[in-house]
Amino acid sequence: MLNTGTLNAVPIRLALALTVFNFIGANAMRMLVTLYVLELGAAPWVVGVVGGLLYLFPLLLSWPIGAMADRRSALGMLAFAALCAMVSLLLIYFYPVLPMFFAAAALNGLALAFYHVTLQNLIGTLSSQEDRAKNFANFSLAGALTSFVGPLVAGVSIDTLGYSWACLIIAATSVIVLVLLGIWGRTLPRAQPRAQREAAPKLVFDRTLVLMLVTSGLVQLGSDLFQFYIPVHGHEVGLSASAIGVVLALHSAAAFIVRFFLPRMMKRVSPNDLLVFVFATGAIGFVLASFAGNIFTLGATAFLFGLGMGIGIPLTVIMMYEASTKGRSGQALGVRLTANNLVRMGGPMVFGALGAVIGLTGVFWVLGAVMAAGCVIARRQRAARA
Repeated sequence: MLNTGTLNAVPIRLALALTVFNFIGANAMRMLVTLYVLELGAAPWVVGVVGGLLYLFPLLLSWPIGAMADRRSALGMLAFAALCAMVSLLLIYFYPVLPMFFAAAALNGLALAFYHVTLQNLIGTLSSQEDRAKNFANFSLAGALTSFVGPLVAGVSIDTLGYSWACLIIAATSVIVLVLLGIWGRTLPRAQPRAQREAAPKLVFDRTLVLMLVTSGLVQLGSDLFQFYIPVHGHEVGLSASAIGVVLALHSAAAFIVRFFLPRMMKRVSPNDLLVFVFATGAIGFVLASFAGNIFTLGATAFLFGLGMGIGIPLTVIMMYEASTKGRSGQALGVRLTANNLVRMGGPMVFGALGAVIGLTGVFWVLGAVMAAGCVIARRQRAARA
């Protein structure tokens, strides 16, 4: 999958390498700060605040950062993000006190906001129409890989060397990013000339873009809440922690596998038809999960869910990029991430309160209905394009 098949092969490969090291650091940092704060004796609500601060700046600033990505050099923005991530870890290395964890989490979230928007826009900018699906699929595969490697790096570092050394080891990922940018960073696109920036049209929230924001948010909601509630459901039906881990691993494996085939799918099936498939699989998965009572049925359901919803996030990124106006792709992707982060923060709270009233089975059926509504929206979007 790493054969990009494009004249921009060097910068594309650089962007994918930056994605790997950036998000290994981000995923490792998320686990590190959670365990480190608990090690210092913090109350559970403090852990929640620290975790929330990791998403504060991605929620507030993804849109304006996207606008910056349309105007400024990717090299400068990615270097700034790497410095923020490195400093966030050095803060808790030198000053491991609770107030510093709040600052470090917020600063690391700022780095994540710059990374995510800039790298997504960079992949789209460097890709031609023919290889865009393949490059975004590679981007999503790199992200999936880091979701596994990052926590592993954090866990092994903490267990073998302790929290202080773990901070330095994770900070080294940002050093690697800065080295890569120093060697190959000049191959990345430069800032747009002022005349070209002024000529770019404003981002227009037409019906297509609004529908894309809605469908993207629903995909994020379904993906996050399935992974959130499956351990709860598994515990209720008496599964061990290891069995629940196997179920979640099956979901992740299916999502990883299906992303290899996304470029081929998009050559044979329209994006909107694929989106209908994504939501239909999500609806079926939530309903089946409510009946699953052992590791075999729940594991099969999780695998099925991953096969469908696994392509939802990279698919909506591609569709959002292609729906954006020329010169405003970064801003459009930033708006998408803002909407998704709002869903990620609000979804668990809303459905958690709902679950207290109707129970977990009721939540699964409501989420199935929400995914079915997404299927209807995707079908209407397909009809509008026909």
